[in-house]
Amino acid sequence: MTRNGSNPRSSRRPCQKSGEAISASRDGQTKRDAVGVSIRLACEAFVISETCDRYQPTLSNENAEIADWLFRLTHNQRNWGFGLCFLYMRNVKGFRWNHKRVYRIYRELKLNLRIKPKKRLVREKPEPLAVPETINQVWSMDFMHDRLEDGRAFRLFNVIDDFNREGLGIEVDFSLPAERVIRALEQFIEWRGRPQVLRCDNGPEYISAALRAWVEERAI
Repeated sequence: MTRNGSNPRSSRRPCQKSGEAISASRDGQTKRDAVGVSIRLACEAFVISETCDRYQPTLSNENAEIADWLFRLTHNQRNWGFGLCFLYMRNVKGFRWNHKRVYRIYRELKLNLRIKPKKRLVREKPEPLAVPETINQVWSMDFMHDRLEDGRAFRLFNVIDDFNREGLGIEVDFSLPAERVIRALEQFIEWRGRPQVLRCDNGPEYISAALRAWVEERAI
């Protein structure tokens, strides 16, 4: 008994009791003669069955067969993980092995698929934008979009002068193809003058053949 009145043997877990009883009973007849405790009394003291002492694990050739199948499947099908290997052995070959047993051997053989880390794209540092020194040197154009109360979407084509950030115009419509972009730019050039450079993104309206031909014709 301990100081708080509890039995120290009762605090041991069953696996600890079993291991202690088996180790005590397997020390041989010499130790039992010296202590004077039989196997039956030792098992009763630890509250376990005598079969724990008499049990002898039988080695099975099935583990080697499972390992052989796993090696062959992972070698022939390099992208197969445990799930596909087990389903093949169960559904195709008809083996009735427990999935926990197969997975234990699979882990012991270290056949787990290595998860390749995602390669991070190395982005080049963008060059700083050139600062214009006068008006009509660089124009920037871009699209914005919004929706009306009835849900219909509309687009806005905006053009500004990068020198003084002046808004040159806004074209608004439900559809703004490349032809509408060219028409709006023609109107802005008519009262403001021709820019030396047009700055834009890779939108479909900007990379169209019509706009490219217009830019070459205007020598922009």
